[in-house]
Formats: sequence, structure tokens, C-alpha cells
Amino acid sequence: MFKALSDPTRRRVLQLLRARPMTAGELSEHFAVSKPTMSAHFAVLQEADLIEAEKTGRTILYRLKMSVVEDALLGFVQTLGWKTRSPGRSRGLGGGRAPRHIVKGEA
Repeated sequence: MFKALSDPTRRRVLQLLRARPMTAGELSEHFAVSKPTMSAHFAVLQEADLIEAEKTGRTILYRLKMSVVEDALLGFVQTLGWKTRSPGRSRGLGGGRAPRHIVKGEA
């Protein structure tokens, strides 16, 4: 997953997909690179399980797998010695899941 997140183009793709699912063509319009290069970026993101693709005819629609991103980043933060906790009440974000807060661990 860190390989996928290490590239600024792939991080931007994830930012764009936070707003809504987008086709490969819509995403490619935001970058000055070739379609094969964008396809390679999409493949890396899919391999990392950060996005999913739905093919309809010749169109591919990409969606962000936000729960995978959240869980992976929280896992990484915890390896650094930080603890996570749920807030006292839900704010209704993240598809019904309460947002998690990161708390510096006691060391």
C-alpha cells in the first residue's frame, strides 16, 4: 500500500475519488500523462486494494475504498506508538462509522 501512496499522481487520484466515483477518462483529464501511464497508476491502486473498478462496456468506473484506506492508515499510525480511540458520540461521517481520533501513546 505504501508503494501506491508514495506517488503524487496516485495520491491525487485518491483525492479526486473522495468526491465521487469517476471514469478512467474523467480521471485522466486531470493529468498531463498518457493513458497507458494512467492505466498503470490505476493498476497499482487496485493491487493495493485502495480502489475498485467496475467495467461497463468500454467504460471503467473507479471508486475509492475508503474503509481500506482508513484501516491501513490507522494500522500504520498504531505501529508508530500512537493509539486510536472513538469519540464519545458519532458525527455521522464515513458511511455511518464514527470518526476515529488519534491520540499520542504514552511512552
